[in-house]
Amino acid sequence: MIMVVMEDTPKKPARPGRRRSTARSDELRHLVIVLGDQLDRSSAAFDGFDSATDVVWMCEALAESTRVPVSLPRVVMFLSAMRHFRAALEKEGIRVVYHALDERQTSLAETLRADIESLAPHRVILVEPGEWGIREAFRTACPATLLDERIDRHFLCSHDDFEAHASGRKQLRMEFFYREMRRRHGVLLDDSGGPEGGEWNYDAENRKSFGREGPGRLAMRPPIAFPPDAITRTVISEVKSELPENPGKLDDFDWPVTRDQALETLQDFIENRLAVFGDHQDAMWTGEPWLFHSRISAALNLKLLNPKEVIARVEETYRKGQAPLTAVEGFIRQILGWREYVRGVYWLHMPKYLDRNALDAQEPLPDFFWTGDTPMRCLSECVGQTLRYGYAHHIQRLMVTGLFCLMLGVDPKEVHRWYLAVYVDAVEWVELPNTLGMSQYADGGVMASKPYIATGRYIERMSNYCSGCRFDPAQATGDKACPFTTLYWDFLQRHEPMLRSNPRMGLQVKNLARIDQKQRAAIRQQADQLRSSLRAPNSSS
Repeated sequence: MIMVVMEDTPKKPARPGRRRSTARSDELRHLVIVLGDQLDRSSAAFDGFDSATDVVWMCEALAESTRVPVSLPRVVMFLSAMRHFRAALEKEGIRVVYHALDERQTSLAETLRADIESLAPHRVILVEPGEWGIREAFRTACPATLLDERIDRHFLCSHDDFEAHASGRKQLRMEFFYREMRRRHGVLLDDSGGPEGGEWNYDAENRKSFGREGPGRLAMRPPIAFPPDAITRTVISEVKSELPENPGKLDDFDWPVTRDQALETLQDFIENRLAVFGDHQDAMWTGEPWLFHSRISAALNLKLLNPKEVIARVEETYRKGQAPLTAVEGFIRQILGWREYVRGVYWLHMPKYLDRNALDAQEPLPDFFWTGDTPMRCLSECVGQTLRYGYAHHIQRLMVTGLFCLMLGVDPKEVHRWYLAVYVDAVEWVELPNTLGMSQYADGGVMASKPYIATGRYIERMSNYCSGCRFDPAQATGDKACPFTTLYWDFLQRHEPMLRSNPRMGLQVKNLARIDQKQRAAIRQQADQLRSSLRAPNSSS
């Protein structure tokens, strides 16, 4: 599966040399579907596979569900990983029906429907898709008498297990789910069955900034890179040709696109950055997109890596005394806790979750999210980095791009579409709850216990982005006012009745009460002017 969005154009003939493996219908027992985020040779899709009678089906389909242009790094990540997976299967002697990008299919489901009619398989094997809409489309496209839909063993918590966890709870908080998962899977437990080190969560020790001296003093090593091979170079050439207007750059594309490369990436992280990751996982720095992060999220979400093996190898590093508990626990929490929790929330609340907008946010997404062209240095850095690499780490997403959209009041569906389009690791089950729930508070508190809002002072504390920026994070009004600070106080004013009833927002609401009516009016006026300027086409502020 790859969501590639482009204007409708006449179908082009296939390029010379492009081949599509086929199978005669009278031989076909199982048509085994492998989506672009299911590149796992050990998945349930291959249980009982017989290369003499079964065929794998893969498709680089165009998305019909959105008109937002997908960024080039994300497209190449999916297509290159898919084609490498196809090559590995064919090397085993497995036949693959493969629809390439330039065939311009209208949709995954319609392409599958046509192939079912022409190939006439006895069964269609499908591991449950990670996207609700894709699952429903496939169920419609494939006759129920043919479809064998299997559980995705990649995850450590099934849908039924999460529903059981959620049953009877007024609030779904990740922390309690995370502790349950630690106990269930025996991860980072001491001999008594309690949490290693006596605490379940060391998040309070994972929020250090770099200080004025920056991250260089910690002897950073750049992450392992994978220059494009022949397959990836072909994909890059085709994508540039097929999608010339899509945002993003490909000059620096070096993501792991095979299982072997993904394993090398994991090992590189464990050896060179894990020990320092915990302290500074929330920090940001100009010109340093990777810092101490792992770069494995895309490989995990495409199933090139299994979370069980990642957790086991990271815990083993701690047991050997090669990384501190604060770093190891902080990393494992993201995978065993947050990743599984987010997936549970998605399937528990879809499809209605997509339409939630608890704050009634209606503003359009500013144009600079597609260009990075804005004088706000923090946003210019994070958006520019995103378009260049298809990557930003969790704090850049939550507390820079997401924070700005939340306080500006951008329609959460527009924010969701942007995040899904631009990041190489974006698959809807993980992206949607993180965006609508955690980042935009559009679900009204299902995911987060409060809206995560802050002035520009937070960004100043956690990065060097404010250095040299023409805006002052200490000011809410005037020519030098930081838009984040203006929008913070404006957000508190606009949502004061709702926030007053939230016990975690008490201090911030009290601080708002100290601002007199004249200053409040000035903040509202400045915020309104900012919104007006950003609604104008091709504007920046």
